[in-house]
Amino acid sequence: MKLEHVAMYVHDLEGMRAFFEKYFAAKSNDMYHNTKTGLQTYFLTFDDGARLELMTRPEVEEGAPSLYQAGLIHLAFSVGSKEKVDAMTKQFLADGYQVLSGPRTTGDGYYESAIVALEGNQIEITE
Repeated sequence: MKLEHVAMYVHDLEGMRAFFEKYFAAKSNDMYHNTKTGLQTYFLTFDDGARLELMTRPEVEEGAPSLYQAGLIHLAFSVGSKEKVDAMTKQFLADGYQVLSGPRTTGDGYYESAIVALEGNQIEITE
């Protein structure tokens, strides 16, 4: 069994697509737009085949996510090395994103940093 994809509703569909393309080399399909419901989606594919579906529609609700809310809380990307984690963390800082932690080695042995991306979404960058 494999996880086919993860989906998330967003407000800024184009901004979120550009974020994942810039920082994680995602490849996007053409936008799907259902004119009856207003749903717009992109499927982003990453180098290892993992996929993320970004979706928006008029009914998407406002609300700031909490760092400790129940449910899906972050996406983690393995970037291949500690040096790459360090470099990406510096780039995120330079680009104005909030770094929540790291780079550091966690108690369970991951070398990672965690940032707050667009719309309050948490992203972990691991080696």
